[in-house]
Amino acid sequence: MGRLDRAVALTLAAVIAGLGFLPIVNWIPGGHSAPWFPLVAEDLLNGLSIAAGGGLVLGILSRKAPVLWKEGWLGPLHRSAEHRWIGWTGAIVAIGLVLYAWVARELLAARPLLIDEIVQVFQARVLAGGRLWIPAAPHQEFFSSLHVVEQAGRVYGQFPMGGPAMLALGSSVGAEWLVNPVFGALSVAAFGALLLRVEHRPGVRLGALLLFALAPFTVFMAGSHMNHVTALFWIILGMLGLSRAVSAEGGRFHDGLLAGLGFGLAATIRPSDALAFAVPAGLWLLARAIRERRIAPLLGSGLGIAVPVALLLLANVLTTGAPLRFGYSVLWGSAHDLGFHASPWGPVHTPARGLELLNLYFLRLQTYFLEAAAPSLIPMIAALVLTRRLSAFDRYLIAASAMLMGLYGAYWHDGFYLGPRFMYPLLPLLALWTARLLPALREVAGGGLLFRSTAFALIIALGLGMLASLPVRVRQYRTGMISLRWDPDRAAAAAGVRNALVLVRESWGAELVTRMWAMGVSRPDADAIYRGADPCALDSVLARLETAPDRRDVPSVELRTLLADSSRLVNAESLTGDPSLRLTPGIRYPRHCIAKIEANRTGFTLFPPLLLARGFGNVYARDLGARDSLLVAEYSNRPLYLLKPTSGGVGAEPRFLPLRRDSLMAAWRKGE
Repeated sequence: MGRLDRAVALTLAAVIAGLGFLPIVNWIPGGHSAPWFPLVAEDLLNGLSIAAGGGLVLGILSRKAPVLWKEGWLGPLHRSAEHRWIGWTGAIVAIGLVLYAWVARELLAARPLLIDEIVQVFQARVLAGGRLWIPAAPHQEFFSSLHVVEQAGRVYGQFPMGGPAMLALGSSVGAEWLVNPVFGALSVAAFGALLLRVEHRPGVRLGALLLFALAPFTVFMAGSHMNHVTALFWIILGMLGLSRAVSAEGGRFHDGLLAGLGFGLAATIRPSDALAFAVPAGLWLLARAIRERRIAPLLGSGLGIAVPVALLLLANVLTTGAPLRFGYSVLWGSAHDLGFHASPWGPVHTPARGLELLNLYFLRLQTYFLEAAAPSLIPMIAALVLTRRLSAFDRYLIAASAMLMGLYGAYWHDGFYLGPRFMYPLLPLLALWTARLLPALREVAGGGLLFRSTAFALIIALGLGMLASLPVRVRQYRTGMISLRWDPDRAAAAAGVRNALVLVRESWGAELVTRMWAMGVSRPDADAIYRGADPCALDSVLARLETAPDRRDVPSVELRTLLADSSRLVNAESLTGDPSLRLTPGIRYPRHCIAKIEANRTGFTLFPPLLLARGFGNVYARDLGARDSLLVAEYSNRPLYLLKPTSGGVGAEPRFLPLRRDSLMAAWRKGE
């Protein structure tokens, strides 16, 4: 297998080098782009030059200054890692848990900040209440949200139920924010157990575990509410079971059962991620069963994966009505699925666009993985180039990682949040092979100048990153997405707002999209119409259709006629305060549209985070103008408030403004 191993390692190194260093995305016209690449590349090359130059100088000096380098000084550490691995793993797990919890609380405000997180926490609370879905409200349009399915009187999140089920573990105590830090720490523990089985060198084991636990990409994601963290834990647990099932001393039923349960539970959270790691594992177990007649682990893995997947399919039946139909397919149709076809929010996804996305992911990994001063993928690539033989588990991990890359190349969405999040399951591969660089280099070149200079260069690159790059990232995460950090329950308590109907002033664009949803326009059609229609013309047509006695249930055909002049629309953020709202130049807008633009400019807030407000009996509903009369009548015994910022400035906090019913009715009569 030596030549084949060498070919596999070199191929993977070449692919990662090409995707991680070449701005292919900027060479393909008409698709995605990375306008930031030249500046980032310049910074990384400068950092690489400093690290390499400093490493070489220190390597030379170490020949005459023993204080800089003492051969074998890491020996006691390696021996300690070999004989006290459980202790080392426990200590790193504890450090990781503290770091992840600190990020969750201090940097990310212990709140879901991305719409995906918000909707999964919403669904987690539904599950914690003992239900898969909640009944739709009589006027559900006031409570609709992106990524929330409203189907046949049922309301639920679009994501597979496994992710919200993990978050639901913290919902009963109001601590969803702690779920991912705990699962992140459990991932470190599981990876430590896996390394003990698949890596015989204690120094490499310790380095890989430290990299996996403390890499900034790991730390920041583990502080979030994203389902990538829980999915990776179950994947690693599946790999641990697999390593036992294929071992010479293992191969028992319960080893395969552990592997199957790990991959099966991961499938309930992120099916594509689980598929990438489960298929090569299944083929390995099948081949071993045929070759060595060890059928027990294969049967165990089949049972282990079948139980959680069956629960997932049952949840789908009870929500979407079909076992293989997920919530996102209900909302977006088959355009949401893997493959090269029209996408829900944009142009057709092609193999070229898939290549662009993979290129973007690996270009971003150069910084987000380690936040080092030099490109983060260099050590891994170099280790692959220097490697002559692969273990059986190495081949499995490479095959699974390659399959993951292929699957996300066939997925249309750019998964970017706290880094290239779709590549998060590559962390075991990244950490292990990064830790293998120095041993591989020593094996090839000995412990001379090249080895010492490389070691010093790595220390310098990581040190400069901690001093320069990492603080910038910490500040970015601490101050980013500021409007989503606002706590409505705390603000309501401070304002004395209780048992009230609170109308939430969203942007004009959000109002238009919601009104289309209420009329039965599909999510993809509503998105396309909003992006291509003049908002005032769209508002006028919607107003007419909403009051027409013979209104059709799905007026998409008529609304699509508004797209004829889409080429004339221009960005008007400076006028409207909303980057998504485009206007037609040269048109004299009527008074009600000018009022909408002015209201946008004076400030609006976001409704989805208020799905999670749960204090003081308040009902939060989207402000839809004159349609609010439906809710005002339904909640006639509650005090009324309008929730909006006091200004359109960035970070302006929303305020509860008391409303009078007679004033509202007068404004509605005027069409305001």
